[in-house]
Amino acid sequence: MSRRLALICLFLTSAALAGSDQDAWKNLEQVATQRHGIPGRNAARFLLDNHPARDNGLDSRILDETLEYALKARDEFPWTRRLSNQKFHNDVLPYASLDETREPWRKKFYEICKPFVADCKTATEAACAVNQNVFNAVNVHYNTDRSKTNQSPAEAIAEGRATCTGLSILLVDACRSVGIPARIAGVANWNGKEGNHTWVEVWDDGWHFLGADEPDRRGVDHAWFVRDAMKAIPGDPKYAIWATSFEKSPTHFPMVWNIDDRTVPGVDVTERYLTPFKGTNGGALRFVRLWTKEGGDRVCAVISILNENGRRLRKIATRAGTSDLNDMPSFTIVPETQRRLIVEYDGQARSTIVSATDDNVQTLELYWDTLTPLSDADSLYAPLSKANAEAIVTQTESDRAEAITNSRKNELDAHVIEAAHNKLRLLEKTFGDAPADGRSLWISLHGGGGAPESVNDQQWQNQITLYEPAEGIYIAPRAPTDTWNLWHQEHIDPLLDRLIETYVAARNVNPDKVYLLGYSAGGDGVYQLAPRMADRFAAASMMAGHPNEAKPLGLRNLPFAIFAGADDDAYNRNTVAANWGKLLDDLRANDPDGYPHRTTIYPGLGHWMNGKDKEAIPWMAAQSRHPWPDRVVWYQDDVTHNRFYWLKLRKKDVKQGQTIIADVKGQTITIQSSDVNALTLRLRDTLVDLDLPIKVVVNDVTVFEGRVSRTRAVIEQTLRERNDAPAAATAELPIDW
Repeated sequence: MSRRLALICLFLTSAALAGSDQDAWKNLEQVATQRHGIPGRNAARFLLDNHPARDNGLDSRILDETLEYALKARDEFPWTRRLSNQKFHNDVLPYASLDETREPWRKKFYEICKPFVADCKTATEAACAVNQNVFNAVNVHYNTDRSKTNQSPAEAIAEGRATCTGLSILLVDACRSVGIPARIAGVANWNGKEGNHTWVEVWDDGWHFLGADEPDRRGVDHAWFVRDAMKAIPGDPKYAIWATSFEKSPTHFPMVWNIDDRTVPGVDVTERYLTPFKGTNGGALRFVRLWTKEGGDRVCAVISILNENGRRLRKIATRAGTSDLNDMPSFTIVPETQRRLIVEYDGQARSTIVSATDDNVQTLELYWDTLTPLSDADSLYAPLSKANAEAIVTQTESDRAEAITNSRKNELDAHVIEAAHNKLRLLEKTFGDAPADGRSLWISLHGGGGAPESVNDQQWQNQITLYEPAEGIYIAPRAPTDTWNLWHQEHIDPLLDRLIETYVAARNVNPDKVYLLGYSAGGDGVYQLAPRMADRFAAASMMAGHPNEAKPLGLRNLPFAIFAGADDDAYNRNTVAANWGKLLDDLRANDPDGYPHRTTIYPGLGHWMNGKDKEAIPWMAAQSRHPWPDRVVWYQDDVTHNRFYWLKLRKKDVKQGQTIIADVKGQTITIQSSDVNALTLRLRDTLVDLDLPIKVVVNDVTVFEGRVSRTRAVIEQTLRERNDAPAAATAELPIDW
């Protein structure tokens, strides 16, 4: 028997197993726990919670193989062991991507692909190796003469051909078989020309794309469709770029072969494709140097790049001093467009126009003395005095607060906050008289978790009764879901952001007096939310919870309290509470000005602490937020953010596990990080004197020396992102290295 015939028989025999088994899901969690322990239980629970209705009759052998070989991959491959539970469950574990025929492909692909990745060190290397080899191994290549669009691997192997969708399904399955997080991505129709396309995204500390059966020697993020992808329209079902998800989502992946089917969850990933990837030919690349005059000195400046409509696309900073002459920032101009550059140097601002040419790479030599002074129409970018900037912050925040109050009146009246396609129902009590500087806001997270809705409702009703601050608005929100991780899924962060912003605008809340606390599963949430949202709170207290994989690094500037009963040994809550206290002790010892905390373990008490934990309230009330700390420690957990205190990352640069440490001493800002190569410093006179030059040193190398202007554009942008006057920036400096 030929190898090809053997492969066809092997995959078709497996596909034939996909019959009707109404009991496949019934005892899945119990069986998975018996066979694979807690990891098996959690994986089975994810599949149970998220599988589509079309799979209710899935053959149990598919599920058995899925769990066995997915967990095997997690134990075996280093890139899989590094994944968060969410990433593993959503992008390695699933047995299908779209609406293709269900079949147990995992064992067969594991055996085929394991040799391809034997010498790989990263998920990126492994994905490229699989893409390079698997299609030849199974003898499937691009051909439009196939029986259907959404072929399963067995169907593609039987025909020996597939178009982009079938090839992508096959590549995703092959990658997942060796533990590489992978998903389908695509567009229902290109903007500007007819035709759809499907490709693959793989995760390696960020999503990267590759064309199925289109290996590129340069690796990931290179493909023929880059220029077309840059024209996609975010949020548009037809012209946006979508990626699949197994986890339930309010949005769906548009399948052009079955356009009315909305059962495949999808996420809009268009924004990542709009900015050209490094090394692509998505437009004319421009490198920039600024000189005082022709034959003069090379100088540092901040440059805003505006499109034809005046919208700022990005900011860059030029180099000077000891940096290499060819160390220059760059930007891209799409063909047949213009860009206006606003150049800020030495407390002034001037402009020039740049057009795309046929040259793909061109160095712009800008001379300050020849640039055009700004007109009155350019008030957004005109340098401001400190007094004027602070007045604009106050007025802009006030105007936006009024708009927020009016636009969210229905939410306030209904006691429901809506964001990220989810809702927080609120219970509320008010205590004491309002201070002159605004009320405090107490956000108290209920327990329960993986329990019936009625149980979590009861926990919610109980939470509003637990604590009584001497002053403030005390809120108990109802979690949007009833899952075990109800308070630390990624949709919680934007909900809390909107809750805080709304109450600051409409209820006279002082943004520097917002407090977070939670009990049991709510305590789990505090462990996770407080480090990643530390810049929003004045203090946080965890009661009787479990941190799971969370780390305390981000708590450098947030007072954090831990309360647990010494006898609360379920899930080792007592032990992990004490351990977290020790971790904070060690962090404080190495950074005496940071990590304020207290740890209280009550002897003889279990999960319920008889109300003793109420002592957290006066301790918290004595704390106030510091929105401009002189030291920031930013660690990206499994739910990531693109801003933290006065640091900001481009969304495409955000990665799980990143650590950035930033310090300010006088007029010098020092950055230490091996995980990023670009970020933006958000600045205000609270942090540095913007009337004087500042120096920025990254990993012991000076990358900028000069003045940075206060502008209305920065003020409006930061308040548009978050209407938080004390934390609003008046200037910003992009740096890369």
